[in-house]
Amino acid sequence: MINNYMAIIFLDESLDNIRSLTKMRPLASVPAGGTYRVIDFALSNLVNAGIRNVGLFAGNEDLNSLIDHIGRGTEWDLDRKKDGIFMFKQMADSSYTTNIKKVKKNMEYLFRSKQENVVILSSHMVCNLDVKDVIKHHEESGRDITLVYKKVNNANERFDNCDSIKIGENNEVLGIGQNLFFKKDENISMEAFIMSKELLIKMICDGIQDGVYYTVRDLVTRNIGRVSVNGYEFEGYLACVNSTKEYFDFNMDLLKKEVREDIFIKERSIYTKTKDTPPSLFKEGAEVNNSLIANGCILSGNVKNSILARGAIVEAGAEVENCILLQDCVVKSGAVLKNIIVDKNNIINSNEKLSASRNYPLVIEKSIKWDDKQYKNLLAYLEGANK
Repeated sequence: MINNYMAIIFLDESLDNIRSLTKMRPLASVPAGGTYRVIDFALSNLVNAGIRNVGLFAGNEDLNSLIDHIGRGTEWDLDRKKDGIFMFKQMADSSYTTNIKKVKKNMEYLFRSKQENVVILSSHMVCNLDVKDVIKHHEESGRDITLVYKKVNNANERFDNCDSIKIGENNEVLGIGQNLFFKKDENISMEAFIMSKELLIKMICDGIQDGVYYTVRDLVTRNIGRVSVNGYEFEGYLACVNSTKEYFDFNMDLLKKEVREDIFIKERSIYTKTKDTPPSLFKEGAEVNNSLIANGCILSGNVKNSILARGAIVEAGAEVENCILLQDCVVKSGAVLKNIIVDKNNIINSNEKLSASRNYPLVIEKSIKWDDKQYKNLLAYLEGANK
């Protein structure tokens, strides 16, 4: 059964509300939980189900960090002679005009893949989804498409810009709209679909011909009524990482034991790129409470309700509370941080005090780290180019 399924992960998220973290990377490669990247969850959901042909359809942003993270897909068992992991540009440019060259390349991937069915996910929907169970329910339903959704009771506070769906009898999807924060209780679409490859190709071609192709979610929405859509209710933890606040809330949720137990299930592990880093060092005088600390950190100060990525340093006398410190950040002695997201390679100077609201966390944007040799080489290159 699973051998007849391939997968596509669409990286077409709106970046308007999370620009401070995505100026130099796609949303899919934004670090999460101290050790992982956002895309790790969707990739792991697929390989845990036994799917070994995965295509990434990316946007127009710089993909260097995503390519560096995924590499050949070894950590996800996707480094293969047959099938494996592939990366493509989306078929529509930033102006939403169809790019025929991209269409041909993408369609070639679909036509050459041997599998007859497709699982479609969006990277920014973070959860531990049993894809194998979704496939089982899809085949039992006999319907053309299966859409995964979750009933939430906080739609008036979270899931900004997400779709809400209307469910009829026998779990049939009757309509797809947008969550407008009017109601607490909503059925939120997880932008996860299962359908035949033939149907996907037909909807893409029809959409391009009609001049309305944007994303798969749009194609499914405009075909409600023409095709039968089955609803699959997901009951686990779900976060939609499409804004700075949602990113912050998701990371803070990981500090809750019940959320970690739901996300990091032994039977369906979440995989990520491995790095050979030493264990973290907790020096005398360090106080750490309710925090996730990745490898390679050096802690001498106070850390509370925070997440620290690899190589973060908190010096003696520094206080970090409700914060996310990404890779190789340094918080100098006497500094105080509260509700702050510090992106990679930043140094918070001694005695600096930065505080923000939980609902509006402050982001210290990514810093480019240069050593003296790299800086001198760059200057020499620029001087030579200007002659």
